[in-house]
Amino acid sequence: MIKNEKKSSLQNRRDFVKASSLLAGSVLAAPLISRANYFSGSNDVIKIALIGCGGRGTGATVQALSTKQNVQLVAMADAFRDRLDDSHKNILEALEANKNRVQVKEENKFTGFDAYKKAMALADVVILATPPGFRPIHFEEAVNQGKQIFMEKPVATDPAGIQRVLAAAEKAKAKKLNVVVGLQRRYQTSYRELMKRVHDGAIGDLVSAQAWWNNEGVWVHPRQPQWTEMEYQMRNWYYFVWLCGDHITEQHIHNLDVINWAMEGYPVKAQGMGGRQVRKGKDHGQIFDHHYVEFHYQNGATLNSQCRHQPGTMSKVDELLVGTKGKVFCGEAKITDYKGNVIYQFDKSKENQPYQNEHDELFEAIAKNEYKFWDAERGAKSSMTSILGRLATYSGLEVEWEKAINSGLNIMPSTYDFAAMPPVVPDANGNYPVAIPGVTKFF
Repeated sequence: MIKNEKKSSLQNRRDFVKASSLLAGSVLAAPLISRANYFSGSNDVIKIALIGCGGRGTGATVQALSTKQNVQLVAMADAFRDRLDDSHKNILEALEANKNRVQVKEENKFTGFDAYKKAMALADVVILATPPGFRPIHFEEAVNQGKQIFMEKPVATDPAGIQRVLAAAEKAKAKKLNVVVGLQRRYQTSYRELMKRVHDGAIGDLVSAQAWWNNEGVWVHPRQPQWTEMEYQMRNWYYFVWLCGDHITEQHIHNLDVINWAMEGYPVKAQGMGGRQVRKGKDHGQIFDHHYVEFHYQNGATLNSQCRHQPGTMSKVDELLVGTKGKVFCGEAKITDYKGNVIYQFDKSKENQPYQNEHDELFEAIAKNEYKFWDAERGAKSSMTSILGRLATYSGLEVEWEKAINSGLNIMPSTYDFAAMPPVVPDANGNYPVAIPGVTKFF
């Protein structure tokens, strides 16, 4: 913990997000489940449980229920009943002709901090879409229960959580459980085609990259008098580091993952700057409104990354790759040489819907009883990349990957209960502790 502080649509996560490619590797057929429960993709029902009933969980569930397989939603879990009820209603409205795929009995709607265990027990596949701070314990439980898994990014908000996910990922591999992480650029046709060419040497050796996630920011839910401090923070999870990881982790991870994909590795160190200039009220918790980070990779390449939540400023969500022979403009799906000649241009008419494609590919594999997806480790390390950047901007120091990931830094509560106090609390004036570069220490 820091020492001096201790609308998502149903059909896509955010309409400006792009996505892409599946981790390279051979497709392994494996007995995921007993032959008695073999999924044929026709008559056999694949039962899913939704854990986390916000906008993203609702959208992911609609996408899962829109696949070709015989999929049914049989259980739902959320900390709050109103969120669960809204999600159930919105899923039904979005499905139109496929409403019969929603088969959630009243007794299978679970609420509270331990609701996830009960919902998981009723399903074959779980969708993990709570605020990111809970992802490690939910993923761990899903693996222990032997479930196939779709989990949203990021997969943790601190190094201790990353280590927990990595340990569970090893168990998932041993059990041959499919795990898809919602870094949807990996499932987007244009990004897959670009990366294929990058790795085949189209732009030579990578020497640098740039990445942006700059926009106006997100919602605020006004504090209600009946809420405990824990409930207030959970309903405004985006503004608390233990729940969200800051927007460099919750959103900018998409861009960072693209660069890691291109580099075929992860940064060894980072340094940067950030702070709160615009979004700094009592209702904005403790996160920064801007981050700039310089990431250094083992191959000598450097990534200059920036993310910003400031209304009225330039909006840009994109990535640029620079090699010894040319450049990749990811948003334009274009590769050029240094004279500006186009080496490759992806035909945008052939673009897919990456949010849907994640689920199409996952549920096809499950129905065929195939073991194809091992996204968990990659998702954890890209989440750690974003955390590394946050540690650098919060402290103002250069932070090494190995030191950070092995630090044991844990910012999560010791008790999960609405009557318990969260890891950070406001002062007498209602202000939350915020990191101060040059003062804040982690190790």
